[in-house]
Amino acid sequence: MENSIWEIETFYRNRDIIIIGSGFTGLWSAISIKEKYPEKSVLIIEKESIPTGASTRNAGFSCFGSLTELIADSEKMGWEKTLNLVKLRFDGLQKIRNYFKPEEIDYEEVGGFEILNNEKPLQKIDEVNKKLKPITGLEKTYSVQNQKIAEFGLGNAQFLIENPLEGSLHSAKLLNILLKKAQNLGIEFLFGTEILKVVEKEFEVLIKTKNAEISTEKLVYSTNAFTKNFFPNLDLVPARGQVLVTEPIENLKLKGTFHFDEGYCYFRNLGNRVLLGGARNKAFTEEETTDFSTTEFLQNELENFLKTVIIPEEKNIKITHRWSGIMAMGKEKSPIVEKISQRQILAARLSGMGVALAPKIGEMVADLLEARSSE
Repeated sequence: MENSIWEIETFYRNRDIIIIGSGFTGLWSAISIKEKYPEKSVLIIEKESIPTGASTRNAGFSCFGSLTELIADSEKMGWEKTLNLVKLRFDGLQKIRNYFKPEEIDYEEVGGFEILNNEKPLQKIDEVNKKLKPITGLEKTYSVQNQKIAEFGLGNAQFLIENPLEGSLHSAKLLNILLKKAQNLGIEFLFGTEILKVVEKEFEVLIKTKNAEISTEKLVYSTNAFTKNFFPNLDLVPARGQVLVTEPIENLKLKGTFHFDEGYCYFRNLGNRVLLGGARNKAFTEEETTDFSTTEFLQNELENFLKTVIIPEEKNIKITHRWSGIMAMGKEKSPIVEKISQRQILAARLSGMGVALAPKIGEMVADLLEARSSE
C-alpha cells in the first residue's frame, strides 16, 4: 500500500532527530533535546501501542538504592562509579519532583527501608554515610530503625535500615504526564511502529518501517532491554522482574518502600494493598528473558515471602494482579550512554533504576547531540 502525499508530508516526513522507544529514557531524552534545541523536529517511534518494557510494568519505586546494594556495587565496580550512579539517581529524583506536583504522579516520599538478617552490612554503614554526605547532604543517609519492624507488622526481620530519600509513585501516571509534556513541546509520535532496518549514510540515517522510510540527521536508541535486537554484541542482558499485588488488606500496617537481599526483593504498600516483586536471583538463567510471562516457581517464592515476612499475621490473602516487566542488566550497573557512530546515540542498560536515572540520562543524550554537531 502506497502512502498518500498527506501522510508523507506529515506523519512520515523527515525529522532532525528520531528516538526509538517511548519509555522513561526516550521521553526524558526527547524533552531534554527539545528544551535545548527548540527549533529541532523530534519524533519518537514506539513498537507497541503504549510504552512497555520496564517503564509501565515496574513496581513504582522512585529508587535511591539500599545499603547492601550500594555495598555490593562498590565491591563490584569501585566506589567512584558507584557514587556517580548514586548521584545520577539522586539528581534524577530531584528533577522529577521539580517538574511535577506529587498529586499528578501519586508521588509519596514515604522513605525507603531495608530488611537485614545479619550484622555484617551494619559494620559499613558509617563509611557509606560518610561517602554519601556530599551527594545527599545528610549526616546519616542510612540509619537503623529497628523499632519500626513491629510498627510495620513485619516478620522474620532482625534489623531495619531507613533512608529518607526514596519514595513511591504511579509509573503510568508519570509516563502519561511526560507524554503530555512532550506533546506540548511539539514532540511527535508514531506508536505501533516496528523498525525493520536502520541504514546510516554520510548525511542521514534512514529508518525503514513497514509503512514508510523516514530520514533523520540523528538517531537515538532508548530501547533498554530490547537493544540487543539492534546490537547483538552489546554487554546487556534482559532481566525479567515479576510482580504481584494483593487484595485490599484491612488495617494494613505497611507504609513505605522496602528492599531485601541486596535489592533483589522489593515491596511497598499500594494504598491498603501490598505490591511485591523480584526474587529473580532464585532463578537467574530463567529470568534472563524478554518474555513477559510470569512463572509458577517465582510467583510461589514471592507468595511465600509475602506470608512469612510482609504480612505474617494475615491468612488466606488473595492475589489480584500478576505481571512482569523487562529490565536491562550488564556486567556492571552503570548505564550505557554513548555515541556509537557519527549519527547514532545509544542510551540503555538502566539496571532496574529507570525512574530515577532517565531524567539525567536524557540530559546526557542532549549533550551528546551537541558534541556531534560541533564535529
